[in-house]
Amino acid sequence: MNTTESTSLYNHLEKMSTTELLTNINKEDAKVHMAIEKVIPQIEKLVDAIADKMLSGGRLFYIGAGTSGRLGIVDASECPPTYGVPQGLVIGIIAGGDGAIRKAIEFAEDDKEQGFKDLQEHNITDKDVVLGIAASGRTPYVIGALQKCREQNIVTGCIVCNAGSAVAEQADHAVEVITGAEFVTGSTRMKAGTAQKLVLNMISTAVMIKLGRVEDNKMVNMQLSNDKLIDRGTKMVMEATGLDYAASNHLLLEEGSVKKAVERVVREK
Repeated sequence: MNTTESTSLYNHLEKMSTTELLTNINKEDAKVHMAIEKVIPQIEKLVDAIADKMLSGGRLFYIGAGTSGRLGIVDASECPPTYGVPQGLVIGIIAGGDGAIRKAIEFAEDDKEQGFKDLQEHNITDKDVVLGIAASGRTPYVIGALQKCREQNIVTGCIVCNAGSAVAEQADHAVEVITGAEFVTGSTRMKAGTAQKLVLNMISTAVMIKLGRVEDNKMVNMQLSNDKLIDRGTKMVMEATGLDYAASNHLLLEEGSVKKAVERVVREK
């Protein structure tokens, strides 16, 4: 059953007060966390599979259309500044190309052949992992990409919000977060999108920790790309080394990362 397209549990939304609208949307959003909790074992298997491949030199690809594709691109784009990994280690691909990030490209998601062609532009190999993201679980662009990947012995995963979907059939590691009917019927940018965003956060964070990009609870490899992050990094060096702010700041800027700054202090002791 395609539960993401089920009729909303709420009628006559246009007659609700603002308070009623917000309260009921929030009530529906609260169901997302329970839906994710049920599939943590599925997410665990996917995280371990991704980490194993990446520790062996592989990359992680997200591929999707519309909202799902955009969410993958957001998560991928945040990995380098947050964890200091190189550009191109986590890659987001959306049906219709980069132009579709801002503006919907008609029928792009219906092309079953284009997904794998887009992956081939990145010289994808069986060292990599491809994660399809599709709320409905029936997006041809994603189905075709995962199908071709499996034929090439490339590990596949997915995040979908319907059970027993065509996308999940092509995934070695399927994460099926059943979020049910949306507040506005069929508007999967709402609960389904929230669920996908949360699961992507879980996956990338857990994988980066497994790759050694976090120490204790700190982003010790983050890029120093703005004043806020430099200040945060300086305080992390202070906490780890006992140096004052000025010395920690100078050392951080010289070394380029919290991890390297702290290691230098340890070496020089």
